[in-house]
This record gives sequence, C-alpha cells and structure tokens, in this order.
Amino acid sequence: MARARIGVARAMTAAVVLIVAGQAGAADVHQAASVPQAEACVAEAPSPWQIRLRALGVITEDSGYVNAVPGSGLSYSNTVTPELDISYFFTDNIATELILGTTYANIDGQGAIGGLGKVGKVWLLPPTLTLQYHFTDFGAFKPYIGAGVNYTIFYHQQAGSADDLKVKNTFGAALQVGFDYMVDQHWGVNFDVKKLFLKPDFDVTVAGAKLTGKAKLDPWLIGAGLTYRF
Repeated sequence: MARARIGVARAMTAAVVLIVAGQAGAADVHQAASVPQAEACVAEAPSPWQIRLRALGVITEDSGYVNAVPGSGLSYSNTVTPELDISYFFTDNIATELILGTTYANIDGQGAIGGLGKVGKVWLLPPTLTLQYHFTDFGAFKPYIGAGVNYTIFYHQQAGSADDLKVKNTFGAALQVGFDYMVDQHWGVNFDVKKLFLKPDFDVTVAGAKLTGKAKLDPWLIGAGLTYRF
C-alpha cells in the first residue's frame, strides 16, 4: 500500500513539473515572438530629419526708388535656381525648415531713371528659417503652412551704367504654404510657395553723384522637387 502511495505521489510530481515546464516554454516562445515585433515597430518610426531638393523660380516685384529723384523706379530680373532645404520634425505636426539657395538679380532703371538701363547686377543668398504646421489627416497627401524670418546677403555686386552699387544685407519676414505627396515611407514629391518681404537699402554712384535708395524686391519663391524622409 505504501509503495502504491509513493508511486502516485511521484506521478503527480512529474505531471506538475511537465505543466510548469510547458508554461515556461510557451512564455519563452511568446517573448521571442514579441521581440522582433517590437523591433519592427521601432524600425518603422520615421526619423525627424527630412531634406528636399527643388527647382525654384524667383519672381520679384518691380518696385523701388532712388531718393532725391522724383519719379524714379527699379525693376529686377526673374530667375530659376536649385534649392536645398533641411527640415526637423519636433512632432508629427510641428517642424522647422531651413532653405538654402543662391541666385542673382539684374537691376534696371525705370521711370525718371529709365535711361540708365541696367544699373547693375547682384548675387543674393537668402537663407530662410520657417516654423511649420503639417496636416496629417490626408494619408499620403501632407499639406503644411509656415512662417518665419529671412536674412538676405548680397554679394559679388557689379555696377552697370552706375559707377558703383552697394545693396545692403537685410532681414525680412517669410510666409509659406506647400505640400508633400509621399510615394512611400521615405520618398515623395513636393510643391512649395514662399513670399519674402525683402526691401533692402542701397547706395549708388551715378556720374559721380552719390545717391541712396530702396529696392522693394518682395519675391515669390515657387518650387517643385523631391522629398526624402530619413
């Protein structure tokens, strides 16, 4: 009888061991399966960094004047130039963008100074920083709006009919609207429009007379290109 009880006890102990071992093995399998899923979720999280490469049309307003010359006016050439921008996303909706590009403008006299023709030519570097709000409720279509500040640097300035020309660096405000259409997680196409409020002062010397004035460029920047989200 005692031997029978001992046998039953051993059988029950073995059963308990098998059940516990089975549950531990199942937990290990579940944990092992969960790790790749968690890693996959982490891998799918987008980087906060994004870059764009655009072709940019710079369309200026033909406005400005030379002080002390009534009826004087100015006009500027429009250009197309490549542009790079770098964006950083603080959240899915809030981002900041820095645009980098350079172009030139021919300056022509108008009105009372129209006889001067081409007054000169300047190159400008207008780095612009905007704070953006991105709308995220439209799937692959991702529109945004932004506002910020611009600082334009004028360099390699060449006088034409003028004896000397110096356009001064200046700050200005910037407004922005655009959209990305994402083809996949990383690649997309972009269309973007910015308005810069840019009114630099300038010094000019014509026939030995030193004059001052204001160039009201206020350009539209209209760009289209490619987006890459890291």
